[in-house]
Amino acid sequence: MTNVCSAGLDVGFASLDYLQIFILGVIQGITELLPVSSTAHMRVVPALLGWQDPGSAFSAAMQLAALAAVVSYFWRDVRQVTTGSIGAVRRGDYNDRWFKLAVAIVLATIPIGIAGLALSSTLNACNSPLRGLMVIGISCVVMAVLLAVAEVRARHTREVSEMRLRDALIVGVAQIGALIPGVSRSGSTLTAALFLNFKREEAARFSFLLGLPAIALAGLKELWVLLHADMPAHAWPHLLFGLVVASVSAFFAIWGLMKFLERFSTWPFVIYRAVLGVFLIVAVSTGLLS
Repeated sequence: MTNVCSAGLDVGFASLDYLQIFILGVIQGITELLPVSSTAHMRVVPALLGWQDPGSAFSAAMQLAALAAVVSYFWRDVRQVTTGSIGAVRRGDYNDRWFKLAVAIVLATIPIGIAGLALSSTLNACNSPLRGLMVIGISCVVMAVLLAVAEVRARHTREVSEMRLRDALIVGVAQIGALIPGVSRSGSTLTAALFLNFKREEAARFSFLLGLPAIALAGLKELWVLLHADMPAHAWPHLLFGLVVASVSAFFAIWGLMKFLERFSTWPFVIYRAVLGVFLIVAVSTGLLS
């Protein structure tokens, strides 16, 4: 499929119909918050079905759906961090755990904020080399290996309440990997948190809370770019429809992941990522996918 560009921005989703947007919205919502890379699936599914690539702008804007789902599911945590940190500042109590968590979240956002701005033009450009299926396949395999090592080495003893600023910075740096299609923001941060010996469900909670500013900034920034891209008028209803579908899907994805990690390990995700990555590498090498 050819790229659909507007002001140098890949807006392929504008040429899709509502059924295709619905299917991709469900896939985006589910995979955005699971450690399996939503970007990989947004490239692979259309390629296998012969659809137009929706473009990186669609994937980035869909992060607002993930934001809505995370805030809804973790509303109690979000409220406590917000009100607790404000109260701590008023009291001058900078040792308050909610204030420390708020500072950690801000600190963890700085690395990906800087990297995202630096790579924005490359990531969203038409025919971006970073969205190549071979790149995505290799990224999937590399992250499968790293997640497997983290699962083996982790002691699964720590909770979010024990988090230190150093932990936040490490996970924040790991979050930069999410800019590479196939890595996965939740996958990279979950893996880093496991290396830091957090319990699986706590690592996921840590990952989601630390990702809130990054998800919000990326989504809002993409909407701003799209507003100035002179897109076709019909593209906006498509985008809004995709956001609604992805929001509902993302909420159930979080619920399922948290329940799963309370009882099981991350090995199913390791295996899935490895199989997907190997399939992509073989498919591109043999000409099955281009």
